[in-house]
Amino acid sequence: MVLKIRLARFGKRNKPFYNIVVAQARSARNSKPLEVLGTYDPVPKPAPFGEGKPFKDIKLDTSRAKYWLGVGAQPSEPAWRLLSMIGLLEPRYNVQKMQQTEMAQRGAAQSEEAVAALEGR
Repeated sequence: MVLKIRLARFGKRNKPFYNIVVAQARSARNSKPLEVLGTYDPVPKPAPFGEGKPFKDIKLDTSRAKYWLGVGAQPSEPAWRLLSMIGLLEPRYNVQKMQQTEMAQRGAAQSEEAVAALEGR
């Protein structure tokens, strides 16, 4: 049985609210989960007393999240991002973006070498 930690969407149109849940990988997004780990409200709330930046509310039972990660539950991309914000996982870097930037840097270096070689004639 493959388990996923993912977000289940609730709330009204244009006012999303998510439960962070553990569910079977093949089940639908809003089907009954095995366990609800916490909530995530992506709509920014004003800072208390009007000072500071607005914040997004994340509530999570960290001990249960650690347990599910320990038994092999795989987080989805948005869940990974939230868990890395809390400090349970290392931030995942987009490997494709990193490879594209490396290739662009290599291409730029090769083109500079080619221009230098042509000018040196």
